[in-house]
Amino acid sequence: MNVIASADLAPRAPTLGEAFAVWAKIGLMSFGGPAGQIALMHKELVEERRWIAESRFLHALNFCMLLPGPEAQQLATYIGWLLHGTKGGIIAGVLFVIPGFVVITILSALYALFHEAGWLASLFFGLKAAVLAIVIEAVIRVGRRALKNGIMLAIAAVGFVALFAFDVPFPAVILLAALVGFVGVRLNPALFSPPKHKAAVADLPSVIGEGFAKASPSFASTLRTVGIWVGLWLAPLLVIVPALGWSSSFATLWAFFSQMAMVTFGGAYAVLAYVAQEAVVNFGWLRPGEMVDGLALAETTPGPLVMVLSFVGFLAAYRDPAGLDPLLAGLLGSTLTTWVTFVPCFLWIFLGAPYIEKLRSNRELSGALSAITAAVVGVILNLAIWFGLHVLFREVSSFELGPIRMASPHLLTVNWAAVALSLVAVVCLFRLKLGITSTLAVCGGLGLVAMLLPLQL
Repeated sequence: MNVIASADLAPRAPTLGEAFAVWAKIGLMSFGGPAGQIALMHKELVEERRWIAESRFLHALNFCMLLPGPEAQQLATYIGWLLHGTKGGIIAGVLFVIPGFVVITILSALYALFHEAGWLASLFFGLKAAVLAIVIEAVIRVGRRALKNGIMLAIAAVGFVALFAFDVPFPAVILLAALVGFVGVRLNPALFSPPKHKAAVADLPSVIGEGFAKASPSFASTLRTVGIWVGLWLAPLLVIVPALGWSSSFATLWAFFSQMAMVTFGGAYAVLAYVAQEAVVNFGWLRPGEMVDGLALAETTPGPLVMVLSFVGFLAAYRDPAGLDPLLAGLLGSTLTTWVTFVPCFLWIFLGAPYIEKLRSNRELSGALSAITAAVVGVILNLAIWFGLHVLFREVSSFELGPIRMASPHLLTVNWAAVALSLVAVVCLFRLKLGITSTLAVCGGLGLVAMLLPLQL
């Protein structure tokens, strides 16, 4: 049931049940990455139902851009909290994640069982080419928004070189960029002001308008929020450690992806190369190139793109099941990874949203965000090159990224079929404007066709 009023009247506030139905719809339809997901929420919540005014929607989006984690899921959580308090925020955030979690877990199980099959390998051959074009598009999209002057361009370049050539850890790049922005905004605020989001429609009377205000938080409520959500974040250890010990694969998954939850500024693209390198080289969870397969799966599912981490968690536990059935271990690994990825997102929103005005007016914090966003461009460029090496060459050493090592002769073996499919993906995405889902479908189909041709994939 839509809760819509005429243009000059504010609509009535939705009931929790009505909001539940809309959040479920958004969760099921949230394809296309963060840009598509935010556009969908804007259409449903601002334009059609007028549950939140345009200015308040953008105000919330800017706040979510300050946080680590997927901004679209956090924006849903924030708006749900505005409408119905903590219960509404939990419903909105969980429904944004559940459809993607279910789909990616099923696909991960099928991948673990059948990825050696020729037809599936051919399908992923095509999908990988599309993913390469999608990541290149992300570099361009984020770059246009973030690199507005020479300082931001320099931060992006330094971030790229630090990762690609000098093996600087990803969290260190993010923290250093934040420090540069925090200090730099004091020296020249204009250079470090965060990017602005243009309003698409004028404010109309809405449930959450400019006059809408939540009660001011108390110290006790803040402390309670921290205690509850940090407790939930730590809760899996109460089962893992007594049953399996600190050295188990599940404890390692908890620790590694908890670290990722605190540094995922810029979304999934920003951390994938780092996660892939750690998963392949340090932990041995994945084989070279499998992270590209995981991203291809995540691109075809609803929900945040960071769900690709659930794919990593599934394969890690499936291959090191700690005495459990491999499929059960994979399900638990995927669930654990999803838990430690998204529970912190609720913590950031429920802790920070009551102080949004203070945070939004903090010049130093805004400068830190601006510098982080610029550094993320360099990080995503590093990811594009990482993917390009694995997609366009027949065999690539697991150690070719940062510092660069050219010892493997396979690095010079170009896969011309992959080059051709990648060019098709670029045409579909940039020239024909087919969108992510259609581009994936075209390239996946061409990959299957290539299996029937005398091509060495």
